[in-house]
Amino acid sequence: MNYETLRLEKGMYGESGRTFTQVLEAMDPSENYRGTALEGMDAFQRQLKRFDIHVKGGGSDMVEKFFHTTDSSVLFPEFVSRVVRQGMEEDNILPAITATTTNFVGMDYRSIASVTSEDDKTLKLVDEGGELPQTVMKTQENLVKLHKRGRMLVASYEAIRFQRLDLFSVTLRQIGAHIARMHVEDAIGVIMNGDGNNNAAEALTVGTSPISGSAGTLSYDALLDFWAQFDPYTMNTMLVGGDTMLKLLKLDELQNPLTGLNFQGTGTLTTPLGATLLRTSAVPAGKLIGLDKHYALEMVSSGDVLVEYDKLIDRQLERAAITSISGFAKLYQDASKVLTI
Repeated sequence: MNYETLRLEKGMYGESGRTFTQVLEAMDPSENYRGTALEGMDAFQRQLKRFDIHVKGGGSDMVEKFFHTTDSSVLFPEFVSRVVRQGMEEDNILPAITATTTNFVGMDYRSIASVTSEDDKTLKLVDEGGELPQTVMKTQENLVKLHKRGRMLVASYEAIRFQRLDLFSVTLRQIGAHIARMHVEDAIGVIMNGDGNNNAAEALTVGTSPISGSAGTLSYDALLDFWAQFDPYTMNTMLVGGDTMLKLLKLDELQNPLTGLNFQGTGTLTTPLGATLLRTSAVPAGKLIGLDKHYALEMVSSGDVLVEYDKLIDRQLERAAITSISGFAKLYQDASKVLTI
């Protein structure tokens, strides 16, 4: 079937287990366009071309262009969803702190865990015929709860119909950024307090053994002591709020030329300990979170960005919800720790 003759309808958003784009791709596979001028476009992008809808740049069309025909109006919710996802992905730190992402249909998820003792962590010689050390994996006792996070798009169709899509996208990306920040808050809450399975991160305090220094101050020696608590894991990521970031930046060890050049060139700070430093307002004041990103956290996602497609297609934008459902599970409890300054 040619992309220019597809019949588009609301029901394409309601198919269980498949997104709108997946339904569209099944009807109009991208592999059919290899070697043509349309190679590299997905099925949704081909539909934008079909209806001559330009969504980017100074020459982008107005919002009302989506509603010139009944078929083209069906594309509007997917456009909104894609731009919101783009906003969620911009400056999103979740990929830098999660070991894996699990896609799950539902609201309650049961993760797995491997509980190891100090004896299990040691490397031992195994005599010939001897029993190998065991790693026991089991499902967690309590469910991991997924949370719906989102924003309400409140605007009349008359207010936005003559707005350029490129400008309208700025607002949608901001909505995505807000949703992503809420997910980050959920993730940090789980790192610090656990996921309901008695697995909160170990809490350490500057000035209290084994962390040297004086309470209320942050020194490089205290950071070294904190780093040393992670064996056999590696503290390769540090999460801090704005107040702690300032204290770190004032340390002599973080003021060497190479650190400064890296920050100026890439916007990324790495500590002399080799850990990537990430700033987020979701970390409470006076706290520093260290973690081994390869083992600390699992992100559980229930589907894609959800939009109230009926309202968007029918131009009832007055209160249209845009939501995303995710939750987080602790994998290895000792792979994350919290330092109070």
